[in-house]
Amino acid sequence: MSEHKQNVGLPDKLYKVKYKTDERSHLKIKDQGVCAQCEDKPCIARCPAEVYEDEHGQILVAYENCLECGVCKIVCPFDNIEWEYPRGGYGVVWKFG
Repeated sequence: MSEHKQNVGLPDKLYKVKYKTDERSHLKIKDQGVCAQCEDKPCIARCPAEVYEDEHGQILVAYENCLECGVCKIVCPFDNIEWEYPRGGYGVVWKFG
């Protein structure tokens, strides 16, 4: 295996993903107060696309970067993320197959 292929990380793989962004989010925090009580914040730690960010105690959602994998919904211990697929024609569009 070539040295280049060994060093390919997640950012390089995410480069291959293209998005058609909708003006409305398909992800929503149900209650910011619940997130404030969550110590581990697994949505931030586990999202491969870094969609979630804690800013001054508020969870920000950069839905435009979502890979539609559903990890955030699965790992939230309080079922505090409203997750649905983007509307038809929006969301992830693969550049290379």
